Amino acid sequence: MPTSLAGRNLLSIADLTREEIEEIWRVSTAQKSGEVTREQQLEIAPGRTLAMLFDKSSLRTRLGFEVAMSQLGGHALYLAPADVRIGEREAVGDIARVLGRTVDAVSARLHSHDHITELASAAGVPVINAMSNLEHPCQALADLLTIREHKGDLQAVELAWVGDGYNVCHSLLLISGLFGVNLKVATPATYEPRADIVARAQQLAAQNGGTIAVGNDPQAAVTGADVVYTDVWISAGMDDQSIRRRADFKQFRVDQDLVKQAKPDAIVLHCLPAHRDDEITDEVMDGPQCAAFDQAENRLHTQRALLTLIFS
Repeated sequence: MPTSLAGRNLLSIADLTREEIEEIWRVSTAQKSGEVTREQQLEIAPGRTLAMLFDKSSLRTRLGFEVAMSQLGGHALYLAPADVRIGEREAVGDIARVLGRTVDAVSARLHSHDHITELASAAGVPVINAMSNLEHPCQALADLLTIREHKGDLQAVELAWVGDGYNVCHSLLLISGLFGVNLKVATPATYEPRADIVARAQQLAAQNGGTIAVGNDPQAAVTGADVVYTDVWISAGMDDQSIRRRADFKQFRVDQDLVKQAKPDAIVLHCLPAHRDDEITDEVMDGPQCAAFDQAENRLHTQRALLTLIFS
């Protein structure tokens, strides 16, 4: 099927239009439901290879891309941190040129967003940001698909983010603005999302009938919410900040008392891995309102759809 995503990079949610994201979700749903059968899926990428260049540990991202490529009839090749040591063992541009001559696409989960953009500029094949210190676009695609499955019309959704204004939050801001979601972000002081990304998200929200607000009060953010979303307090590479971060975030734990401030039928999301009793309690993670595992499953479906459209 022809699409404007064919052969494209995905480095940021800002690389996608609303219509292109809708197409990713349409393909996701068709493949997930069986409307596009497993046999038909196997015909999408036969003989194609995806290199997965990671310098961060991964479960859902790696599972999603490896299983997706297998289901599409292709092959995923995992390149572990010790295999490549990007930016140390050899220049990023040299790695990109080698990959571009040997594989059909690259998913890169790297600490440095600049390294991902450098890969994309030199590889000559599609590069997908599978998480960087700036954004996590693949996560955002799964997040809003999950919310839409549970809540329907995204423009009617009140979404609360409680935690660190880091990479996942950045992508959530941009995609929420694009779809007119009413998003309230609550972070501790000094942990707010980047001002330029907030400004862009607010501009998009104004165009699409939504609102974006950033503050430091988790109770205010969650009150009346349809969706409560949190993330780890201590992301990969931040272990040396663990004591300070636990102290700074202690009022931002998503527990049952906080969830009770949301609507009675609110769902709770977590992009995982969950550090139980840090950012979220067992009671909430294992409770009936938690949709984090639907969200995790949708990583497979949205990443498979993205690859389908890139390879089309």
